[in-house]
Amino acid sequence: MEPQSLLLLLKIIRRALRRTRARFEYSSLTGSPVLFANSFPKSGTHLLIQVLQGFARLGPAVDSGLPAILTFDGPSGEPRRLEVILKDLRRLREGDIAYGHLHALPEIEAELTKDGVATYFIYRDPRDVVVSHAHYITEMATNHIHHQYYTEHLKTFNDRLKTSILGLPEIEKPFPDVYQRFEPYLGWFESKRVLTLRFEDFITDRMAILRKILEHAEFCGFSLAVDRDQAIHILESAIQPEKSPTYRSGTTGRWRESFTEEHKVIFKEVAGDLLIRLGYEEDEDW
Repeated sequence: MEPQSLLLLLKIIRRALRRTRARFEYSSLTGSPVLFANSFPKSGTHLLIQVLQGFARLGPAVDSGLPAILTFDGPSGEPRRLEVILKDLRRLREGDIAYGHLHALPEIEAELTKDGVATYFIYRDPRDVVVSHAHYITEMATNHIHHQYYTEHLKTFNDRLKTSILGLPEIEKPFPDVYQRFEPYLGWFESKRVLTLRFEDFITDRMAILRKILEHAEFCGFSLAVDRDQAIHILESAIQPEKSPTYRSGTTGRWRESFTEEHKVIFKEVAGDLLIRLGYEEDEDW
Protein backbone atom coordinates (compact mmCIF):
# COMPACT_ATOMS: atom_id res chain seq x y z
CA MET A 1 0.00 0.00 0.00
CA GLU A 2 1.31 3.45 -0.93
CA PRO A 3 2.18 5.77 2.01
CA GLN A 4 -0.55 8.24 1.01
CA SER A 5 -3.19 5.50 0.89
CA LEU A 6 -2.01 4.11 4.23
CA LEU A 7 -2.22 7.57 5.80
CA LEU A 8 -5.77 8.01 4.52
CA LEU A 9 -6.72 4.59 5.91
CA LEU A 10 -5.34 5.55 9.31
CA LYS A 11 -7.30 8.81 9.24
CA ILE A 12 -10.49 6.93 8.37
CA ILE A 13 -9.91 4.56 11.29
CA ARG A 14 -9.31 7.50 13.60
CA ARG A 15 -12.52 9.11 12.35
CA ALA A 16 -14.44 5.92 13.15
CA LEU A 17 -13.18 6.07 16.73
CA ARG A 18 -14.18 9.73 17.02
CA ARG A 19 -17.61 8.97 15.64
CA THR A 20 -18.07 6.18 18.17
CA ARG A 21 -17.26 8.58 21.01
CA ALA A 22 -19.64 11.18 19.56
CA ARG A 23 -22.47 8.64 19.34
CA PHE A 24 -21.89 7.74 22.97
CA GLU A 25 -22.02 11.41 23.99
CA TYR A 26 -24.95 12.52 21.82
CA SER A 27 -26.75 9.16 21.35
CA SER A 28 -26.64 9.42 17.55
CA LEU A 29 -25.14 11.29 14.61
CA THR A 30 -28.08 10.35 12.39
CA GLY A 31 -29.62 13.38 10.74
CA SER A 32 -26.77 15.72 11.65
CA PRO A 33 -25.38 17.58 8.63
CA VAL A 34 -21.88 17.47 7.26
CA LEU A 35 -20.24 20.80 8.12
CA PHE A 36 -17.95 21.77 5.24
CA ALA A 37 -15.55 24.73 5.19
CA ASN A 38 -14.69 25.76 1.65
CA SER A 39 -12.40 28.64 0.77
CA PHE A 40 -10.25 30.43 -1.73
CA PRO A 41 -6.69 29.60 -0.58
CA LYS A 42 -5.06 32.02 1.89
CA SER A 43 -8.44 33.51 2.86
CA GLY A 44 -8.80 32.39 6.46
CA THR A 45 -9.30 28.69 5.86
CA HIS A 46 -8.00 27.56 9.24
CA LEU A 47 -10.02 30.22 11.05
CA LEU A 48 -13.24 28.81 9.61
CA ILE A 49 -12.12 25.22 10.22
CA GLN A 50 -11.48 25.97 13.89
CA VAL A 51 -14.95 27.48 14.26
CA LEU A 52 -16.60 24.44 12.68
CA GLN A 53 -14.52 22.09 14.82
CA GLY A 54 -16.11 23.87 17.80
CA PHE A 55 -19.44 22.29 16.79
CA ALA A 56 -18.21 19.00 18.23
CA ARG A 57 -18.76 20.63 21.64
CA LEU A 58 -22.24 21.87 20.74
CA GLY A 59 -24.00 18.75 19.54
CA PRO A 60 -23.75 15.72 17.25
CA ALA A 61 -20.71 16.57 15.14
CA VAL A 62 -17.20 15.19 14.89
CA ASP A 63 -13.95 16.48 13.39
CA SER A 64 -13.43 14.00 10.55
CA GLY A 65 -9.66 14.52 10.58
CA LEU A 66 -9.67 13.69 6.87
CA PRO A 67 -7.33 15.50 4.45
CA ALA A 68 -8.46 18.70 2.77
CA ILE A 69 -10.46 18.06 -0.39
CA LEU A 70 -8.63 20.03 -3.06
CA THR A 71 -9.07 21.06 -6.67
CA PHE A 72 -5.31 20.95 -7.25
CA ASP A 73 -2.57 18.74 -5.86
CA GLY A 74 -0.07 21.06 -4.14
CA PRO A 75 3.21 19.20 -4.74
CA SER A 76 2.53 18.50 -8.43
CA GLY A 77 0.24 21.41 -9.34
CA GLU A 78 -1.92 18.99 -11.31
CA PRO A 79 -5.71 19.37 -11.25
CA ARG A 80 -7.34 16.46 -9.46
CA ARG A 81 -9.85 14.45 -11.46
CA LEU A 82 -13.48 15.35 -10.81
CA GLU A 83 -14.38 11.75 -10.00
CA VAL A 84 -11.66 11.65 -7.33
CA ILE A 85 -12.93 14.88 -5.76
CA LEU A 86 -16.50 13.56 -5.75
CA LYS A 87 -15.29 10.31 -4.16
CA ASP A 88 -13.68 12.36 -1.38
CA LEU A 89 -16.91 14.29 -0.82
CA ARG A 90 -19.03 11.15 -0.77
CA ARG A 91 -16.71 9.67 1.85
CA LEU A 92 -18.09 12.20 4.34
CA ARG A 93 -20.67 10.93 6.81
CA GLU A 94 -23.44 12.52 8.89
CA GLY A 95 -22.01 14.94 11.42
CA ASP A 96 -18.53 15.04 9.84
CA ILE A 97 -16.60 18.33 9.89
CA ALA A 98 -14.39 18.71 6.82
CA TYR A 99 -12.80 21.34 4.58
CA GLY A 100 -11.24 22.05 1.21
CA HIS A 101 -10.56 24.44 -1.68
CA LEU A 102 -13.15 23.56 -4.30
CA HIS A 103 -14.30 25.31 -7.46
CA ALA A 104 -18.01 25.85 -8.02
CA LEU A 105 -18.39 23.14 -10.64
CA PRO A 106 -21.97 21.88 -11.09
CA GLU A 107 -21.20 18.36 -9.86
CA ILE A 108 -19.34 19.65 -6.79
CA GLU A 109 -22.02 22.24 -6.05
CA ALA A 110 -24.66 19.49 -6.19
CA GLU A 111 -22.76 17.54 -3.51
CA LEU A 112 -22.17 20.54 -1.25
CA THR A 113 -25.71 21.94 -1.45
CA LYS A 114 -27.72 18.75 -1.08
CA ASP A 115 -29.81 18.00 2.00
CA GLY A 116 -27.67 17.00 4.94
CA VAL A 117 -24.76 19.31 4.13
CA ALA A 118 -24.05 22.75 5.59
CA THR A 119 -21.47 24.46 3.39
CA TYR A 120 -19.59 27.65 4.15
CA PHE A 121 -17.34 29.62 1.80
CA ILE A 122 -14.85 32.11 3.24
CA TYR A 123 -13.10 34.73 1.12
CA ARG A 124 -10.78 37.66 1.74
CA ASP A 125 -9.64 40.87 0.07
CA PRO A 126 -7.66 39.48 -2.90
CA ARG A 127 -4.96 42.08 -2.30
CA ASP A 128 -4.30 40.63 1.14
CA VAL A 129 -4.53 37.16 -0.39
CA VAL A 130 -1.68 37.73 -2.84
CA VAL A 131 0.52 39.19 -0.08
CA SER A 132 -0.20 36.15 2.09
CA HIS A 133 0.36 33.85 -0.87
CA ALA A 134 3.80 35.31 -1.61
CA HIS A 135 4.90 34.80 2.00
CA TYR A 136 3.36 31.34 2.20
CA ILE A 137 4.95 29.92 -0.95
CA THR A 138 8.34 31.35 -0.02
CA GLU A 139 8.50 30.68 3.70
CA MET A 140 6.14 27.80 4.54
CA ALA A 141 5.13 25.64 1.58
CA THR A 142 8.43 23.88 0.96
CA ASN A 143 6.70 21.02 -0.90
CA HIS A 144 4.64 23.32 -3.12
CA ILE A 145 5.36 23.11 -6.83
CA HIS A 146 6.25 26.82 -7.02
CA HIS A 147 8.39 27.02 -3.86
CA GLN A 148 11.67 26.52 -5.70
CA TYR A 149 10.80 29.15 -8.29
CA TYR A 150 9.86 31.70 -5.61
CA THR A 151 13.02 31.09 -3.60
CA GLU A 152 15.59 30.65 -6.38
CA HIS A 153 14.35 32.72 -9.32
CA LEU A 154 12.65 35.59 -7.48
CA LYS A 155 15.16 37.49 -5.37
CA THR A 156 12.96 40.14 -3.70
CA PHE A 157 9.56 40.17 -2.02
CA ASN A 158 8.38 42.77 -4.55
CA ASP A 159 9.09 40.31 -7.37
CA ARG A 160 7.34 37.50 -5.48
CA LEU A 161 4.28 39.66 -4.86
CA LYS A 162 4.21 40.68 -8.51
CA THR A 163 4.27 37.00 -9.48
CA SER A 164 1.47 36.17 -7.05
CA ILE A 165 -0.62 38.81 -8.83
CA LEU A 166 0.32 38.06 -12.43
CA GLY A 167 0.90 34.32 -12.14
CA LEU A 168 3.39 32.35 -14.21
CA PRO A 169 1.76 31.62 -17.57
CA GLU A 170 5.09 30.79 -19.23
CA ILE A 171 6.18 27.83 -17.09
CA GLU A 172 5.55 24.15 -17.81
CA LYS A 173 2.57 23.95 -15.45
CA PRO A 174 1.03 27.43 -15.75
CA PHE A 175 0.06 29.37 -12.65
CA PRO A 176 -2.86 31.74 -13.51
CA ASP A 177 -3.17 35.37 -12.44
CA VAL A 178 -5.20 36.27 -9.35
CA TYR A 179 -8.44 36.89 -11.25
CA GLN A 180 -8.23 33.61 -13.13
CA ARG A 181 -7.55 31.83 -9.84
CA PHE A 182 -10.57 33.42 -8.12
CA GLU A 183 -13.06 33.26 -11.00
CA PRO A 184 -13.90 29.51 -10.62
CA TYR A 185 -15.04 30.23 -7.03
CA LEU A 186 -17.49 33.01 -7.93
CA GLY A 187 -20.31 30.52 -8.42
CA TRP A 188 -20.47 29.96 -4.65
CA PHE A 189 -21.85 33.48 -4.26
CA GLU A 190 -24.85 32.53 -6.38
CA SER A 191 -25.83 29.47 -4.34
CA LYS A 192 -28.56 30.07 -1.76
CA ARG A 193 -27.52 26.93 0.15
CA VAL A 194 -23.97 28.18 0.77
CA LEU A 195 -23.20 30.74 3.47
CA THR A 196 -20.50 33.09 2.18
CA LEU A 197 -18.32 34.75 4.81
CA ARG A 198 -15.82 37.59 4.60
CA PHE A 199 -12.62 37.02 6.55
CA GLU A 200 -12.60 40.69 7.53
CA ASP A 201 -15.96 40.36 9.29
CA PHE A 202 -14.43 37.86 11.71
CA ILE A 203 -12.18 40.72 12.82
CA THR A 204 -14.71 43.56 12.90
CA ASP A 205 -18.00 41.81 13.83
CA ARG A 206 -17.07 38.35 15.08
CA MET A 207 -20.10 37.60 17.24
CA ALA A 208 -22.54 38.42 14.43
CA ILE A 209 -20.64 36.15 12.04
CA LEU A 210 -20.59 33.31 14.56
CA ARG A 211 -24.37 33.63 14.96
CA LYS A 212 -24.78 33.36 11.19
CA ILE A 213 -22.59 30.26 11.12
CA LEU A 214 -24.62 28.67 13.91
CA GLU A 215 -27.95 29.57 12.29
CA HIS A 216 -26.85 28.10 8.96
CA ALA A 217 -25.90 24.82 10.64
CA GLU A 218 -29.26 24.69 12.43
CA PHE A 219 -31.09 25.48 9.19
CA CYS A 220 -29.33 22.50 7.62
CA GLY A 221 -30.36 20.16 10.44
CA PHE A 222 -27.85 20.59 13.26
CA SER A 223 -29.34 20.10 16.75
CA LEU A 224 -27.89 22.20 19.56
CA ALA A 225 -27.23 20.39 22.84
CA VAL A 226 -26.35 23.60 24.70
CA ASP A 227 -27.83 27.07 25.17
CA ARG A 228 -27.44 29.30 22.09
CA ASP A 229 -25.49 32.04 23.89
CA GLN A 230 -23.19 29.40 25.34
CA ALA A 231 -22.78 27.94 21.87
CA ILE A 232 -21.61 31.27 20.46
CA HIS A 233 -18.98 31.61 23.19
CA ILE A 234 -17.80 28.05 22.59
CA LEU A 235 -17.37 28.77 18.89
CA GLU A 236 -15.46 31.94 19.71
CA SER A 237 -13.16 30.09 22.09
CA ALA A 238 -12.42 27.56 19.34
CA ILE A 239 -10.59 30.27 17.38
CA GLN A 240 -6.90 29.83 18.18
CA PRO A 241 -4.86 31.27 15.31
CA GLU A 242 -1.54 30.32 16.88
CA LYS A 243 -2.46 26.66 16.29
CA SER A 244 -2.77 27.16 12.54
CA PRO A 245 0.29 25.80 10.68
CA THR A 246 -0.01 28.56 8.06
CA TYR A 247 -0.89 31.46 10.37
CA ARG A 248 1.20 34.59 9.80
CA SER A 249 -0.61 37.78 10.85
CA GLY A 250 -4.40 37.33 10.69
CA THR A 251 -4.93 41.04 10.09
CA THR A 252 -6.77 43.00 7.40
CA GLY A 253 -5.62 45.69 5.00
CA ARG A 254 -1.94 44.79 5.31
CA TRP A 255 -1.65 44.90 1.52
CA ARG A 256 -1.19 48.68 1.83
CA GLU A 257 2.20 48.07 3.48
CA SER A 258 3.37 45.79 0.67
CA PHE A 259 1.86 47.19 -2.55
CA THR A 260 3.96 49.60 -4.56
CA GLU A 261 2.40 51.74 -7.26
CA GLU A 262 3.49 49.11 -9.77
CA HIS A 263 1.68 46.41 -7.83
CA LYS A 264 -1.48 48.53 -7.81
CA VAL A 265 -1.31 49.06 -11.56
CA ILE A 266 -0.80 45.41 -12.46
CA PHE A 267 -3.42 44.26 -9.97
CA LYS A 268 -6.02 46.57 -11.52
CA GLU A 269 -5.04 45.33 -14.99
CA VAL A 270 -5.52 41.64 -14.26
CA ALA A 271 -8.28 41.73 -11.60
CA GLY A 272 -10.62 44.11 -13.41
CA ASP A 273 -13.77 44.69 -11.36
CA LEU A 274 -13.15 41.79 -8.96
CA LEU A 275 -12.74 44.05 -5.91
CA ILE A 276 -15.95 45.87 -6.77
CA ARG A 277 -17.88 42.62 -7.26
CA LEU A 278 -16.66 41.37 -3.88
CA GLY A 279 -17.56 44.64 -2.16
CA TYR A 280 -14.04 45.78 -1.25
CA GLU A 281 -14.06 48.89 -3.44
CA GLU A 282 -16.68 51.07 -5.06
CA ASP A 283 -14.52 51.92 -8.09
CA GLU A 284 -10.96 51.51 -9.33
CA ASP A 285 -9.73 54.68 -7.64
CA TRP A 286 -7.80 53.12 -4.79
